[in-house]
Amino acid sequence: MTNLKEQNLIKGFDDNTWITIKRAKTSKELVVPLFPEAEEIINKYRHSKISDKIFPPLSNQKFNQYQKDIAVIAKIDKRVTHHTARKTFASTILLYNDVPMEIVSELLGHSSMKITQDYYGKIIRKKVSQEYNKLQQRMNADK
Repeated sequence: MTNLKEQNLIKGFDDNTWITIKRAKTSKELVVPLFPEAEEIINKYRHSKISDKIFPPLSNQKFNQYQKDIAVIAKIDKRVTHHTARKTFASTILLYNDVPMEIVSELLGHSSMKITQDYYGKIIRKKVSQEYNKLQQRMNADK
């Protein structure tokens, strides 16, 4: 986020805005579509740049404080970190909305599917259990 530049924003084949950037940790290219809400935030900052980067510099301490503030507003009573936010995005936004594990792995920049499966496998098992219970209720209703 802190390294995002104008050249990282491209108009995709689908006319949506996509971010294309190399991950700092792996040097792997990441290409992801932007949700409209994220694009609104980028647009808010893109015209007030003081450098070639879209967002102003932000210390880890300040970033963590913002996350804590958001947690208080959202009435989240647990320790919130960047990693917590990342895992929440992967689980509640992606996996609980039936985004395939392969796409989750790509969006998170994992070097292999095994890493994603190890982290998020229990979420998939929970979802399987929920779907199984729904099926069982439908079958019992037909009796």
